[in-house]
Amino acid sequence: MTEGRVTAVSRNPEYAFSKPNQPSVTLLEGLGVEGDVHAGRTIRHQFRMTYEPDLPNLRQVHLMHEELFAELALKGFDVSAGGLGENITTRDVDLLGLPTGTLLHLGQDAVVEVTGLRNPCAKINDFRQGLLGEMFTIDPSSGDFTFKAGVMAVVRHTGTVRPGDAVEVEVPPFPHRPLERV
Repeated sequence: MTEGRVTAVSRNPEYAFSKPNQPSVTLLEGLGVEGDVHAGRTIRHQFRMTYEPDLPNLRQVHLMHEELFAELALKGFDVSAGGLGENITTRDVDLLGLPTGTLLHLGQDAVVEVTGLRNPCAKINDFRQGLLGEMFTIDPSSGDFTFKAGVMAVVRHTGTVRPGDAVEVEVPPFPHRPLERV
């Protein structure tokens, strides 16, 4: 297992692009972040609820790497924790390089399972004009997209998460499945 840190935790009881930072959040097994609009067993994404309301919620918790904010600052974008709608901001964890099914142990008790990549949407440009173009890169040789807007997860074990908590990464056994958009 490798280890990183939680640098911020955020939640919002209402649909809004950003989520205010909190001193702590409680992750509820099978549901998500207590008090967050996206918590639930079935899809809570506003757009997708209209046509796939009964599908399992694979987007219970949104995690983002703090290092992205420094990268965006170099390009003139002022973004901080919770600004892009994430629930948990981490440091020293290669979230985008994890395989599907990776378990992240957060703090003393909480465990989430990584389900896939966050699919960046056009609302990112409403937050900061031009930011959507920075949320992915294109490999010139293959044409493949690399999404940088964090990862999504489901809660496997209830627990409270706070800034400063350890993040322990437990990669699943081989063969690994690469992250795809969820």
